[in-house]
Amino acid sequence: MDCKELAIDIPLVMEPVQWPECCIYRVPKKLREVNNDAYTPKLISIGPIHHGVCELHAMEMLKLRYLREFCYRTRTCHKDIAGVIETNELKIRRCYEEIFDISSEDFVKMVVLDSIFIIEHFLRSAASDGLFNRSPACGEEESYASEEDGCCNARGDEKDCILSKPLLRKHIQQDLLLLENQLPFFILDELHTQFSKSEQNKCISFLKLARGYFFSSFEKKTKIDKKNVKHFTDFMRYFYYPSDFKSTGQPIETLHNAKKLDEAGVIFKKADGRMLLDIRFKKSNLTEIFPCFTCSWLLRCLPFLKRFPCLVNTQTFLEVPRLEVHDETESIFRNLMALEQCHYPFEAYICNYMVLLDFLTNTREDVELLVEKGIIVNKLGSNKAVAIMVNKLGLEIEQKGSCYLKLAQQLNGYYANDCNRNMGSLRTIYFGDIWRGTATFIGTIVLLVTILNFLRPFFYKINI
Repeated sequence: MDCKELAIDIPLVMEPVQWPECCIYRVPKKLREVNNDAYTPKLISIGPIHHGVCELHAMEMLKLRYLREFCYRTRTCHKDIAGVIETNELKIRRCYEEIFDISSEDFVKMVVLDSIFIIEHFLRSAASDGLFNRSPACGEEESYASEEDGCCNARGDEKDCILSKPLLRKHIQQDLLLLENQLPFFILDELHTQFSKSEQNKCISFLKLARGYFFSSFEKKTKIDKKNVKHFTDFMRYFYYPSDFKSTGQPIETLHNAKKLDEAGVIFKKADGRMLLDIRFKKSNLTEIFPCFTCSWLLRCLPFLKRFPCLVNTQTFLEVPRLEVHDETESIFRNLMALEQCHYPFEAYICNYMVLLDFLTNTREDVELLVEKGIIVNKLGSNKAVAIMVNKLGLEIEQKGSCYLKLAQQLNGYYANDCNRNMGSLRTIYFGDIWRGTATFIGTIVLLVTILNFLRPFFYKINI
């Protein structure tokens, strides 16, 4: 048969190209099937992925109102804003994984409304929270000097339909952090720089404005360069891990749960002042030489002895930063993990953390232990619900490596030592608290006295 007869007429349709700017993705189907609601905006649509959804249409009128008021206050024409977006339209489109069948005119209009809504909402929220009235700290940017030069009235909460309803503001904040509900950070920063800043007073940067809106309660010592921030979901990710984190080439295969590690003598301790992912295993050099030499049982019975560092240093600690679990926690972590699965497959630190937590919290008892230690702050009400949530977060997650591999190996090695498990059982069973320890101590004395009384006649006869 002639090869020409086997020719197939292939349509000239090019496969979508993944540009270097690509950073906004539609959540993979397998992840979405686990919990669809965690990735779907409830009130407001930002960007092209959910644009035009009927359920989110109600907020479009508010976007128009915000645009009108922004232009009036900053003495800007909306055509000037559209001109900046038209110049960057191709770059904005390339930030999305998908190719959207939206005309250039409609695309620019959408970005104008969405971006100005975000900037205006951030400015109003910052004014309401008093951010512009605070005196700048050393190294920080200056804030607005007056309300007339580039900001709305800080006392106008009752006039703003979002700020006057804290629950509505909270839900919009949640929608703005969803992976599928993003605009590129660079266009928001550029529009804010060109149209929001006062000529007479140096305005706060958009990076700091976004931080004040989303992450005012976070302590982030590492400086974040706005050039590295791709969008709000990506921005949120920077607040969870130290800058020197690195993944290894292998994922964690196995790890004992918190209850078993506790019974083996590992003391779970809340680490204050650290970022969420900064978990450390600390073991005394003395216990490396003499594994049975630990005073954890004594310190549990007599807490006042913790004032002596020499005794405390003989213990083995797993220092874990505090995790607050509330209604939005699952959605936050799911979107961060989806971003890592799509964009940071070899630096999936949030995924590594949730997989580690999944190993540690298999049951309700594990969660109870971590709650008791202050490591987990449970605002869901049920410890079992927290365990179920954490276990489900690890579903359909692919790991190329883990930044906690060495930590897991240290914990597994500690648990494998028979002496550690025996000393841990001694502490748990006989010295669980001051009353049990006291009873054990008195019982031991009574036993010794009984043995001595039993042996006394034999020693007496021998001496005779």
